[in-house]
Amino acid sequence: MANSEHTFVAIKPDGVQRNLVGETIKHFEQKGFCLIAMKLIQASEDFLKEHYIDLKDHPFFASLVKYMQSGPVVAMVRKGLNVVKTGQVMLRETNSADSKPGTIHGDFCIQVGRNIIHGSDSVESAEKEIDLWFQPEERVDYKSCAQNWIYECQVMREQTSVLCLFHSLSYP
Repeated sequence: MANSEHTFVAIKPDGVQRNLVGETIKHFEQKGFCLIAMKLIQASEDFLKEHYIDLKDHPFFASLVKYMQSGPVVAMVRKGLNVVKTGQVMLRETNSADSKPGTIHGDFCIQVGRNIIHGSDSVESAEKEIDLWFQPEERVDYKSCAQNWIYECQVMREQTSVLCLFHSLSYP
């Protein structure tokens, strides 16, 4: 599958406390993204500071770390075609007021500081976040039996082309 990649997704403490774990996971499952790893974790302050190191100079950094420590987080790795970009579209705007219905933020969030979910914003940050949250032995990379129902494969395209060519040659 061309452009197959991995992304990191975390359901934040407000998403866990509001019982939105299943709904959030459902969005990714219905889209067809494979689950590679998942765990429930109570992250430490030092761990969260490392995760959010890029935001350390922002005025909200300390409150973000404190909020993320306030309850468990469901961390997961998803795999699929352009999963990072598509995952961001599924989440949508960080500010929930700017998000449309049908997106996770648009359906479940009201304030920026309680937006229930984090998703990697680039392939590079996904790799970094996955390596931070999951050891290699915690990841199970597999080919889903549903993959051929989700993705158009090269063999199917070639067979379709041959059938179309045969059909056009048979009927002038």
